[in-house]
Amino acid sequence: MNKKLGYSLALAVALAAPFIGYPVFLAKLLCFALFACAFNLLIGFTGLLSFGHAAFFGGAGYVVGNALKVWGWPVELSLAMGLLTGAGLGLVMGGLAIRRQGIYFSMITLALAQMVFFVALRAGGFTGGEDGLQGVPRGSLLGMIDLGSDLTLYFFVLALAVGAFALIVRTVHSPFGQVLMAIKENEPRAVSLGYDVDKYKLLAFVLSAALAGLAGGLKVLVQGFETLTDVHWTMSGLVVLMTLVGGMGTLAGPILGALIIIMLENKLGDWGIYLSSVSGIEWFTTIGEAVNMVVGLIFIICVLAFRRGIIGEFLAWTRKKPVIKTT
Repeated sequence: MNKKLGYSLALAVALAAPFIGYPVFLAKLLCFALFACAFNLLIGFTGLLSFGHAAFFGGAGYVVGNALKVWGWPVELSLAMGLLTGAGLGLVMGGLAIRRQGIYFSMITLALAQMVFFVALRAGGFTGGEDGLQGVPRGSLLGMIDLGSDLTLYFFVLALAVGAFALIVRTVHSPFGQVLMAIKENEPRAVSLGYDVDKYKLLAFVLSAALAGLAGGLKVLVQGFETLTDVHWTMSGLVVLMTLVGGMGTLAGPILGALIIIMLENKLGDWGIYLSSVSGIEWFTTIGEAVNMVVGLIFIICVLAFRRGIIGEFLAWTRKKPVIKTT
């Protein structure tokens, strides 16, 4: 019941948010929240640490951008193609990576993702190279609803993000999800019970990659461009940071982590200017240039004081039973 109430309150806030804040920025937050949730499905519930999720996020973004701008496809088909691109890349990368475990798995995903990055760098006719893919149109939904309106676009992104989150929740609580968690906790025992763990891990990898691809496609739709930043290894590191800060293995943690990290990256400079005007301290105006240092500091604090992430520590605190002293 508490979870349902929490989800209802979160949905109410999301519905009211565009009437208070900037819809395009809020839609971007939703894209990264979906990206973090997709990654968390793999690391938080399957125990597989991938350093290559930028390949799905950015690769799908390029496909969706070309589908909308060059090929003239409708929005629905373009996003579906982005999702399939993520799933296809996930099938190839996952099929190769799951042959190894631990750090070797992570390094293989990183190496394969960097191959995607270099392809994007060299395939200038498709990706725009270092200039990126610019001027991607938003199009219209079902040929009737114009997504040129920022408010309409936000609610479209919100609907897809909520649907994807519901799919993740359903997956986690399904028998399939229970097997994934069993693999995470004790893979040899799952093998002894007769489960084909490689098949389950590959399915989880493909599903995570597909949702990451959907997030990347939505981001292109929201911002109207795609750059090499989205396929670079730093984007993979960013989604790892979001998940760890919010709470790995929790459903709401990656959402909170994405909100914190993206808001810091985009709003820290504005907050510094405000603090400078209020306090009179000129140094605050330069804090926006040190966003990586601030994010790194937050990561260090979470590692030292919040090992389970913000949501993870909160849930652990609420589950503690009060100690009853007896005489």
